[in-house]
Amino acid sequence: MFEHKSVMLHEAVDALQVKKDGIYVDCTLGGGGHSSQILSQLESGHLYCFDQDQHAIDAASKRLSKISDHFTIIHSNFKNIKSELEKRGVYKVDGVLFDLGVSSPQFDEASRGFSYNLDARLDMRMNQQQKLSAYEVVNEYSYNDLVRILFKYADEKFAKSIARGIEKEREIQPIETTFQLVDVIKKAIPAKYRRKGGHPAKRTFQAIRIEVNDELGVFEKALDDALSMLNVNGRVAVITFQSLEDKICKYRFNELTKMPDLPKNIAIIPEGLEPSFKKVTRKPILASEEELEENHRSHSAKLRVIERVKENGEEKD
Repeated sequence: MFEHKSVMLHEAVDALQVKKDGIYVDCTLGGGGHSSQILSQLESGHLYCFDQDQHAIDAASKRLSKISDHFTIIHSNFKNIKSELEKRGVYKVDGVLFDLGVSSPQFDEASRGFSYNLDARLDMRMNQQQKLSAYEVVNEYSYNDLVRILFKYADEKFAKSIARGIEKEREIQPIETTFQLVDVIKKAIPAKYRRKGGHPAKRTFQAIRIEVNDELGVFEKALDDALSMLNVNGRVAVITFQSLEDKICKYRFNELTKMPDLPKNIAIIPEGLEPSFKKVTRKPILASEEELEENHRSHSAKLRVIERVKENGEEKD
């Protein structure tokens, strides 16, 4: 059973300002919560959904079919958004939604190896057909590479001692399960630091998961491609759950909406030099108090939205 409670469901879909005849993309289908909300507002329009997880696709397909047949599910990483849509004759879209991170069922299913609270073989692959898994990262990456990803993707202050602990343990035997890795991490972190700041393995597991799935590189590419495909008045909405993803989104939106450098005595921006995008959200939207109480995943969620206002010199109406 694939049950996933969508974070900021109404806020994200409302931000897209769905048109009945529009073309929309849900880059992270998951349980189909956001997709269902979008699809229910379409009449002659169409929704394209991306997901790598066949379990999610099977469950969401049944859910969406009960609403209408104006959707297409694409079994692919959303980094391929542009090429996959072009294969289907789609070159421009009216809205794109990203709900990043790992869905609840993936965390809750022990065999997927995402959770430090459930014992399973180290895996963490969102696409279970790919070769690289958490097992390879933990058992085959060099000490320096382990330190790099722990610092870069999780800002883990004990990265060196954790990497050294992994190195020593795997000289004795392979680290095959999540609980084996948790034990290594706990031994590497001083006791006084293990008692605060949440589970001691949280940062390490996050870093390994990001590395296995190339989450930041994938998002950066997909975001740029999504923005390039937007029609005028089209919007991109992004829900992030950790600071590295949010920084990518924030900086890209800032870059696209930055006003040109002009002499101080010029009061009006010359025609054609205005940015092609505008921020719909100057500050990220956070989950409501009600949602925070109902869905623990929403606590770190941030929603940012941007809109294309012109293209090739064309002004917004």
